[in-house]
Amino acid sequence: MRRLAPYQTGLWLAEYLDIRCQLCRVYRSTSSLHTASHSVINNTVFAKLRRNINQRLNSGLLCADCHHSIAWLPKPFDVDIAAGTALTIQAATYYDYPIRQAIRAFKHHEDMIKLPLLMHAIRQLPRPHGCHSENSVIVAMPTTNQRLLKRGFDPVSILSAQLSKHWQIPLWSGVERIDDTLSQQGLTRAERLSNLDNAFAVTQTPPVKRLLLFDDVATTGASLQALGRAFLDSTAVAGVNPSPTPNLYQIFAYALAHGSQS
Repeated sequence: MRRLAPYQTGLWLAEYLDIRCQLCRVYRSTSSLHTASHSVINNTVFAKLRRNINQRLNSGLLCADCHHSIAWLPKPFDVDIAAGTALTIQAATYYDYPIRQAIRAFKHHEDMIKLPLLMHAIRQLPRPHGCHSENSVIVAMPTTNQRLLKRGFDPVSILSAQLSKHWQIPLWSGVERIDDTLSQQGLTRAERLSNLDNAFAVTQTPPVKRLLLFDDVATTGASLQALGRAFLDSTAVAGVNPSPTPNLYQIFAYALAHGSQS
């Protein structure tokens, strides 16, 4: 029997057995009543079962009120990855409360309780038009072995795996981080770009032409910009002849959170 990773078990429990909103903790099926009336909800076995079945039909993990509090899809923004070639980055939400606190707890403290909230936000990302399992792959922002050993897990891989499941588009891991750059936090945009010079190497030929890059937080987009450039650099693909055109791949970029509404 296939064993589930701890985060998979927690996510399954949150989505199918816990019928309360993952943020405010009131019942999702009565989300418009954020009042004391929640205390008189019928909690019989049959009522719980009925609510459970209803929630199975709803992919959300938050009640409607909490969903609307974070469902502000940021405007896409572009970063240049080559002369005349821009990479458009679309984030699921803003890097504000409660997403900001949830991301920090998940990344730095391995707080899996926050994963359902982050997954709810990721599910708001618009599936790229025309992309499917036969012509596209998701490329998670790679990390270094040193960071992986220090942190003990790779949060971006966990999030991208859930996005892959949601979009039904496979993950592809033929790119690696070849340096040990500093954390991007606290750096200016120019410092971020300089910090990521030659940071990525494509070690395999992508199996498709549509590449969907994913990162957890895109503050300036520098990391996704550097990753996108790696695919356009003909010398980055080991054992592959230089491409005659810089538009060999269609590259899209997505992130869980970006910037701030304020």
